[in-house]
Amino acid sequence: MGKAAKPAPSKGSGGSQTTDGGKTQRGIQSVEVGGRVLLALARARAPLALSDLSAAAELAPGQAHAYLVSLSRLGLIKRDELSGRYEPGPLSLRLGLLHLENQPAFRAAMPRVAALAEAIGFSVAICIAGPQGPTIVRYEHAGFPLHVNLHVGTVMSLPATSTGRVFCAYLPSETLETMWANQSGPAQSTSTKSSEDAAFQAVLDKIRARGLECSVDAPSPGISSLSAPVFAHDGRLALALTVIGSTGAIDVAADGPVARALLAAARDIGGELAAGSSLLVSTAP
Repeated sequence: MGKAAKPAPSKGSGGSQTTDGGKTQRGIQSVEVGGRVLLALARARAPLALSDLSAAAELAPGQAHAYLVSLSRLGLIKRDELSGRYEPGPLSLRLGLLHLENQPAFRAAMPRVAALAEAIGFSVAICIAGPQGPTIVRYEHAGFPLHVNLHVGTVMSLPATSTGRVFCAYLPSETLETMWANQSGPAQSTSTKSSEDAAFQAVLDKIRARGLECSVDAPSPGISSLSAPVFAHDGRLALALTVIGSTGAIDVAADGPVARALLAAARDIGGELAAGSSLLVSTAP
């Protein structure tokens, strides 16, 4: 007598997963397949055509298209009408920002950045390390409007902005390698770009020595900035604060009042992160 065939999983049911308590939980297979589509898009770090997205998610194009229709209706994915490529949708952005808002560094920075912008009269950006480079995740407006297109989601150039150079000064080389490749293409990575240039290394050494960087009329004429790092309790770069103003109106001197206020805010945020980490350690069982 032959072996009995295993029963096929019911339609719509997902794989089983064992929890810490030993209980097996069942999921929804279609949701998990949709997650594969989202994961493929996230790993690509760029808009994808249907054929590329279906291949990356290991789905037939017709099957992938059906999932993309539903994910688009939910706002998790959107399709660019000109290129026809798929990219993250508004709900994905909202979920990402919600995740960010729960991070200790961002929570500590928010009130201090608002206070800093009000005190100095210039706009202040919070930037974190994104796949494409330093990315604005909060932009606190102050003073007169600037003739520059900066907003949440703007990616800053690594060599051309004060923010980018701060990240170059403090991020691990493997993280920078990815950013350089995404900004300039695989053919021009860190090994062939200005991060290997002696003059650029001297700039980074100066940033580390004084704890901040400035840009004058760069990368946009008439716009200048100061940027300072904020460190987590373990010494890693958590984020950067960047003050932006009109050239001539903003004092970008390393020992000027704007620089002193910026550095004080960065130290306060770092101090709160260190205190929070110490509290977690002291209350751990």
